[in-house]
Order: sequence, then C-alpha cells, then structure tokens
Amino acid sequence: MHFSSPKMVCETKIVADEHDAIPGTKKESIMWSSPPSSAALNPAEAKDVRKDAVFIREFECGDQEEVRRIFYEGIMERIPNTAFRGLRQQPKTQFLYALLTVMCFFVTKSVTLTCCAPLILMGARYFYSRKVIHSYLDCALHTDMADIEAYYMTPTGSCFWVALLDGRVVGIVAAQGREDDNSVELRRMSVDSRYRGKGIAKALGRRVLEFAVRNNYAAVVLGTTAVKLAAHKLYESLGFRRTGQSEDYRLPGMSRTPLERLFFQIRYSRYRLQLREE
Repeated sequence: MHFSSPKMVCETKIVADEHDAIPGTKKESIMWSSPPSSAALNPAEAKDVRKDAVFIREFECGDQEEVRRIFYEGIMERIPNTAFRGLRQQPKTQFLYALLTVMCFFVTKSVTLTCCAPLILMGARYFYSRKVIHSYLDCALHTDMADIEAYYMTPTGSCFWVALLDGRVVGIVAAQGREDDNSVELRRMSVDSRYRGKGIAKALGRRVLEFAVRNNYAAVVLGTTAVKLAAHKLYESLGFRRTGQSEDYRLPGMSRTPLERLFFQIRYSRYRLQLREE
C-alpha cells in the first residue's frame, strides 16, 4: 500500500464488521456508532439509553477547539504522573537520589537540610517535568494538532475521530498510515477526565482497528509514555502486545542538559497488533 501524508514533527508520546476478526471484540459489540433500538424499552429506559449513548464520528472543523482542549488537558496530566508516579519505575534514579541525600548530610552536617533534600529533589523533578512537557505540547499544538484536517483528514490512509456524549466532544483518537511496513499508527488518544470509566477509550481504539482492517493494513502500532497501568491494560485488552521499551526516551522539545537528564526520565513502550501476515 502507498499513502501520502505530511511528515509528523511530534511523536506521541493510545472494529471490523466481523467482530471475530479483531482481538477483544468477540464478547462486546462495536461501540457506539448508533444507539440500541428502543422499541422493546419503556420510555424511561429509552431515555436513559439515549442519554448514555456515545457516538464516534470523523473529525469536523468545528471540533477543533474542544479537540485541542482534551489533548492539552490529557498531556498536562503527565506532569505530576511523570514527576512522582514515574519515579516508582526508576530504581536507578531512586538510588541516586538516596545517595545525594546521604551526601547532603555528610557535606552539611545538618539534619534539617538533609530532611529537606528529598523535597528539593521532588520539586526539581516537578519543575523539569513541567518544562519538558510544556515544550512537547508547544511542538504538538503547532504541528499536527494545529491543522488536523491537513494532517489526518486529507491524506489517504489517515483519519481522526471524536467521541460524542450528549452532543459534547469527550474523546479523540487518530490513525496515521505508514508506508514502510504497511501498518497504521494509533495516535493522540485521549478522553476528557470527566467522562472516563465509560468505555470510551476502548471504543476509540476499536474504531482505529476497524479502519486498519477496512484499509487492508497488516498491523496497528502505537507508542506510549503513559505512567498509569490502566492505559497499558487498555491496549492489551484490545489485543496489542508490547514489542519494546525504552527507559530513557527523548520527547520532542527536550534539551538533554545534565540537570534535565537528572530530573526528567520517561519510559516509552511500543505496542503492536498484527492483523494479518504479509
């Protein structure tokens, strides 16, 4: 397959007609292109169904503001997650910080300063996490997220979807075709924090799988820097398998100064779902 698409500057850093063709869809229907029939429901039940129904459709120009908001808020959540939760995944960094704390005591002979050292280190992690992620956001918001129509809707082999609940955009996801290995990349998946826990992310993921099957792609791939285990479980529930992991990934916008390397580290995981053999 050959697709033409604009070069993406920032990397992320997440359903077939026949459900059995896609892992993770055997027991659940495709969510949620159309509401269930209310013919057999009483009026109250039908109203509840309509109220909770989530619709997924292709991006329209009028969605731009809400899409950028959901993307921005989702990325901003990474600041505390990377600074604090992410430290649990970095035993070498934990050891280094402990060593620095001990050194602080031997150099200053001050119990007060030594007790403050961990707080100073955590403050530095938060500062650099905020700095790097803001740089990444600035890059993304001035490339593909600045013109979704041009980056995802116009090129053959790419698309962008929004999830709607009560007429409000509550989730987003993109698919970008890759010529080199006949795969499609799942990108920019995010759900408004107020509407999580409703299966919206899984529905968006399935829409990308459906798109890949219909366009005869061999595989769906993604990369994620998510710290929360729930994101990884979501990908695995859709049938993805982890194919690689980097403990010191470089986000677009990083300067890689010594201090930045000391206080900002992020794990990057790669996933792949093979749809068919080439």
